[in-house]
Amino acid sequence: VQLQASGGGLVQPGGSLTLSCAASGFTLDDYVIGWFRQAPGKGREGVSCITSDGMTNYKEFVKGRFTMSRDNAKNTVTLQMNSLKPQDTAVYYCAAGWAPCYSGVKFSWGQGTLVTVSS
Repeated sequence: VQLQASGGGLVQPGGSLTLSCAASGFTLDDYVIGWFRQAPGKGREGVSCITSDGMTNYKEFVKGRFTMSRDNAKNTVTLQMNSLKPQDTAVYYCAAGWAPCYSGVKFSWGQGTLVTVSS
């Protein structure tokens, strides 16, 4: 049972990145999958999630800029991040578990991928 997050990097403000989270050992669409982030010196916070029936939820600070999707054939989820801001700089993690989206128990966490938004 494992999640592998990838796609982070350095991007200028206003730019875009796509994060991916690939699962092995279980089927993503059986669970709630969340993206979380932890900025330097701050606690971890939820960003977005997708439920087993495909419903998505976004925190207010990313609404209209980030889009989460799931590819059942590839057993992956992606987080398309547009109009990135310096305050989006953080290590991003994907996690799998149960509802509720952000506070439910998560049984698997990806290793994290660093997103740096800077000019």
